[in-house]
Amino acid sequence: MNRKAVLKQQYKEMKVEAGVYQIKNTINQKVWIDSTRNLKTINGKQFQLKMGSHPNKQLQAEWQEYGEDAFVFEVLEVLEKKETGYFDEADELKKLEEKWLQQLQPYGEHGYHS
Repeated sequence: MNRKAVLKQQYKEMKVEAGVYQIKNTINQKVWIDSTRNLKTINGKQFQLKMGSHPNKQLQAEWQEYGEDAFVFEVLEVLEKKETGYFDEADELKKLEEKWLQQLQPYGEHGYHS
């Protein structure tokens, strides 16, 4: 098997995990909470911030003010998928995100949500 075929097979076998993560400002402790169907895409959010194109303007402004080193990306919880029966991943992921929004209350001076 050539290298390209091996890499393609590895990609197909790669486990995709959905979950909830936070972007935390370590200077003022504000957090942004979001969910994703693929936790590996968190790097894309970091790229958005580096390029100045994150949809949350307050988070983007503070990223530019404090710099990349002032922020940490942390997975809060991985979505446990049911192996049997009906499972609506999008709905369960939304519920998981709501749980974390309720728990951490990232609003006003505590976060980037309105």
